[in-house]
Amino acid sequence: MSVSEQSPAAEIAAGYAFSGPALELGALLWDGECHPDARIRIPLPMLNRHGLVAGATGTGKTKTLQLIAEQLSANGVPVFLADIKGDVSGVSAPGADGGKVRDRAAQVGQEWTATGFPCEFYGLGGVGQGIPVRATVTSFGPVLLSKVLQLNQTQEQSLGLIFHYADQKGLELVDLKDLRAVVAFLVSDVGKPELKGIGGLSTVTAGVILRSITTFEQQGAGGFFGEPEFDTAEFLRTAADGRGTVSVLELPAVQDKPQLFSTFLMWMLADLYGDLPEVGDLEKPKLVFFFDEAHLLFKGASKAFLESITRTVRLIRSKGVGVFFVTQTPKDVPGDVLAQLGNRVQHALRAFTPDDAKALKATVRTFPNSAYDLEEVLTGLGTGEAVITVLSETGAPTPVAATRLRAPESLMGPITADALEAAVKGSPLWGRYAEAVDRESAYERLSAEQPKPAEGEAARPEPTARAPKEDESLVEQVVDSGMFTSLARSIGTQLGREISRSLFGTARRKR
Repeated sequence: MSVSEQSPAAEIAAGYAFSGPALELGALLWDGECHPDARIRIPLPMLNRHGLVAGATGTGKTKTLQLIAEQLSANGVPVFLADIKGDVSGVSAPGADGGKVRDRAAQVGQEWTATGFPCEFYGLGGVGQGIPVRATVTSFGPVLLSKVLQLNQTQEQSLGLIFHYADQKGLELVDLKDLRAVVAFLVSDVGKPELKGIGGLSTVTAGVILRSITTFEQQGAGGFFGEPEFDTAEFLRTAADGRGTVSVLELPAVQDKPQLFSTFLMWMLADLYGDLPEVGDLEKPKLVFFFDEAHLLFKGASKAFLESITRTVRLIRSKGVGVFFVTQTPKDVPGDVLAQLGNRVQHALRAFTPDDAKALKATVRTFPNSAYDLEEVLTGLGTGEAVITVLSETGAPTPVAATRLRAPESLMGPITADALEAAVKGSPLWGRYAEAVDRESAYERLSAEQPKPAEGEAARPEPTARAPKEDESLVEQVVDSGMFTSLARSIGTQLGREISRSLFGTARRKR
């Protein structure tokens, strides 16, 4: 049905009539009718102005991500997607033709063609299927690590002191056993004087940190830290045909570690921020990063952590990176972050409880004035429908538009396990990152300096803050601080590490 030139729908449609390149999101819904001639779009250059995709479970958020990712790839823009449930891998394969897809395409005026897109599949630390993504403890930094270990503010500050000391002394913190070794040394009788001039490290706090690290490892998370460290510049690649590569981080195997994967996503973003040059506004983004399950990142976050997220989101735009947060309601995202998200795709919300009704009213208040009764519209949207407002080519918000979204052209579901394994092991990146490397670092260097007790000599008593069993001899027999003179050969690689840490304390690496 065509839009009448005199109706409010015509004014809404005019707000999306962009002259430059744009992604096609769907067709306008007005007064219960879908209008395929009224196309709802988002200008390609505005994708680095960040966005939000929200909605209740089962309303179509994942398919919206897939739809946007496909078109970005087709326009030569690399994309990063976190696959929490394991159903995004289908973006690499052509979609399945069928009646439902054809019906949707006809309703929104879409010329649907089954198409697969170039993909790389990754996994955190090699858990599950995917090219392993690892980070060194040093590059991850104390702020993000404190979030993962669920430390309080005092403990976070102490962890920062430990990182400072390791940086100053040229001790490489590659994996968690390196961190344990340094903590254990600094609370030993010989190590305590090392921090005396800058506040010291209490035995109680060190014990909390050591226990948190041990618990974290027992949950199977130790493998996420180590080498070879993943270079996030891999996310910026394009395929031989010019299409942007879709990087899919497979997370089903770590669904039970939400704090870990949400914080790791933030590390990736912070690492990109630290390495990319300032470019200002571009004709198209260098990368669009979809941050799924965003509420997990903000849950229990300290004020300093939230401030760091806000600064990173605000500043990374000028480096050509767009960030879309994906969550259930806008209230999951702090106001300072939400204020920077100019592109909004809001799927249906439910109002079954008083809390739901409160969240619905709060969501409505985050939208510009609208010709719709948004409370009614948001509770009445079907699957694959959403309320949309984006930034126009001039940077002004477009009118709020209820929209029936297009159907993705790739497979709306996972590819087979065999196909996924073949894609992973056939990647040129597999040989670069698959095999973990355990080179000499803080743990080995500290251990190598231990004096051997004479035959028959009793070992020294254990200190109060005990490290895991494999490190007890280090705590018992560590030598005086003069040992660090033997580490001079490594200090050159550490100089400037602290001043090069980005907003989250992550260390900038040489590419």
